[in-house]
Amino acid sequence: MIAHITGKLIQKQPNSVIVEVGGGVGYELTVPLSTFYDLGDIGTDVSLRVYTYVREDALHLYGFRTEREKKLFLLLISVSGIGPKLAITALSGLSAEELVEAIRVGDLVRLVSIPGVGKKTAERMLVELKDKVVSLVSPELEERLRAGIAVNAGEAMRDDVISALVNLEYPRAAAERAVINVLKENPDANFETTLKLALRKLAR
Repeated sequence: MIAHITGKLIQKQPNSVIVEVGGGVGYELTVPLSTFYDLGDIGTDVSLRVYTYVREDALHLYGFRTEREKKLFLLLISVSGIGPKLAITALSGLSAEELVEAIRVGDLVRLVSIPGVGKKTAERMLVELKDKVVSLVSPELEERLRAGIAVNAGEAMRDDVISALVNLEYPRAAAERAVINVLKENPDANFETTLKLALRKLAR
């Protein structure tokens, strides 16, 4: 099985390249657009990670500029209903970073925007790959995701405090105003502190 190819780029077009490895032998590889745009001009030396797809009637080579792209491709084709062609389309429609993020945060709309990916296929991607793509999350994406989780957690706490005040028979509008003002003044306040300070404001 061919896993890696290094040679001279002798032909290049979207989703397909030919790499000459020596001795007059050239391999044609299907590549995602992300890899295509990252390759140099014809005649330059290239190095690609390769996935060999073998069927009874054909042998296809798929090339990737980075190991991350190849791993993501392998995860995609492990999903029922996604073959190599659709996996390449997915990696061409979104960058590896965007695709990992969409799967990680459950962005169904973004996945369905990929040509050939319907709602059911996108749902299977989320169910089967959400935990598996964790190893492919970059430090930058991890930081963004953590920030997003922190924001969501803060919103949930704010809503809980407002609900508690409404249960104490304070008008919702007044409760919301008090909680928002408390969190502006004390952004790191926990539930108990926020509730206590909001009660003080409402008692004025």
